[in-house]
Amino acid sequence: MKGVLIGIGIIILAGIIAYAVWFKSTAKSQVKLKGIIGSEKSGFLENEKVKQILKDKYGITLDYTRAGSIEMVSQPVKDDIDFLWPSSQVALEIFKTNQPAKLVKSDLIFNSPIVIYSWDIVVNALVAKGIVKKEGEIYYITDMPGLIDYIRKGKKWADIGLTDLYGRVNIITTDPTTSNSGNMYAGLVANIINKDVVSSEIALDSLLPVLKDIFNKQGFQQTSSGFLFEQFLKTGVGQYPMIAGYENQIIEFSLLHKDFWPQINNKIKILYPLPTVWSEHPVIALNKKATILIDALKDEEIQKIAWEEHGFRTGLLGVQNDPKILKVAGIAETIKQTVPMPKAAVMEKIISSISNNSQ
Repeated sequence: MKGVLIGIGIIILAGIIAYAVWFKSTAKSQVKLKGIIGSEKSGFLENEKVKQILKDKYGITLDYTRAGSIEMVSQPVKDDIDFLWPSSQVALEIFKTNQPAKLVKSDLIFNSPIVIYSWDIVVNALVAKGIVKKEGEIYYITDMPGLIDYIRKGKKWADIGLTDLYGRVNIITTDPTTSNSGNMYAGLVANIINKDVVSSEIALDSLLPVLKDIFNKQGFQQTSSGFLFEQFLKTGVGQYPMIAGYENQIIEFSLLHKDFWPQINNKIKILYPLPTVWSEHPVIALNKKATILIDALKDEEIQKIAWEEHGFRTGLLGVQNDPKILKVAGIAETIKQTVPMPKAAVMEKIISSISNNSQ
């Protein structure tokens, strides 16, 4: 009997040793990556499911700070930073121009169109003026030149029937010299006024005074897209009748604030400019170890979470962006009309002009 027990003990011990060897051979080696991200992606990276997948499946833990997309690519990157995650291809091109030696690898991870957020009373007035049209549950700004013309001419809200609103018609953005959503809105407006993509710096000569005036009319601008959206929700239609932002922001907010969302769901409207521009979110790896983050963020499960819980559209085959699974009315199934952003050199000249105007 004693021999049998010894034999069983040896078998159990061998099993334990074998399991330990197997676990050690299959366990992912862990790496901590330090980076700078656009604020609109912080909610996604703080999602516990995303963090768990990154850690367990890819051995990645992230340590990041937030900064405006244009700001993060325009300044010299410190040696301890492993990656950048701005919110546009323009930001990537600016980085390639300014710091080419720092770039090891880059790839687009998500997409989100630039949209205009507003309130029911404002949208109803714009519908009455023929600026906005409703198709099913979706609102489109079908006359963007007309809306921009309101801004350029200094039309008051009272002029379009909104006598309870103070001041002039405007779309408030983040600071385009530091933040991507404001920067992309500037590019979109430049294209619309030009009636085509602004393809050269020469074409800007007549546009810059107009763009400077439009942005100067906004007054103080926030540096964070996330903070601007929060202020839009907190202070309401009187302070922020219309703002420019990312489509994903309203989707993420509705899911993170389920108790509060029903109170404002019917009041907030999402407007799709025709055309609009895509905000693309490229990860920029600054060293070899950071390249694994690009592959990890393309994981189908992570991409599914990105859409269903944070509203980021994906470009991966097999990953569907179905608005029907969301609790937000008015999300377009597809983005009907888009226009490319002006190239990086053009946008840098726009940024410089607007920056000089604010000083």
